[in-house]
Amino acid sequence: MTTPALLAELGTLVRERRTIHDYRDDTPPRETVLEALDEACWAPNHRRTEPWRFTLLGRACALQVSALNAELVAAKQGAEAAEAKLRRWSAMPGWLVVTCIKTPDQMREQEDYAACCCVVQNLALTLWARGIGMKWGTGKVTRDLRFFQLIQADPATEFAVGLFWYGYPAEVPKQTRRPLNEFLKIIE
Repeated sequence: MTTPALLAELGTLVRERRTIHDYRDDTPPRETVLEALDEACWAPNHRRTEPWRFTLLGRACALQVSALNAELVAAKQGAEAAEAKLRRWSAMPGWLVVTCIKTPDQMREQEDYAACCCVVQNLALTLWARGIGMKWGTGKVTRDLRFFQLIQADPATEFAVGLFWYGYPAEVPKQTRRPLNEFLKIIE
């Protein structure tokens, strides 16, 4: 049952959630992340397709993904940029990949992707309520076939929604939003 206190708490949670760029060294317990994922799956999804798939990456796999990303960065920006990226990525405490099941129906694929975005927002909020932040990445590495090999996913049947880092925030950035009236049109 919805109460004014619950609505206020939800509003605060939505407004205070932030994308976290810097994390403490300690990794949240896996059980806590699994609970948040389970809750996130209550996202709206047309026809209840539940198109999302989750892959939690352990340290060894995360380091392989970091190395692959550094290789891609080196090819475009040089060795120095790649080394800096490798250091940063290697320091991330928690790793998750969200993929979406492919379908030949273009409209359904859009609906399924939207559902996956909803599950990600639910995850961000349920983790934030537990003091855990995350960052959503969609860089070139998430489209590389070697990435799919590392995460043991078939790119013929699913695509990456994103690569997510998660952990306890070292710093929570400040944020603002423009007023609603800049985005709102009312037609009567």
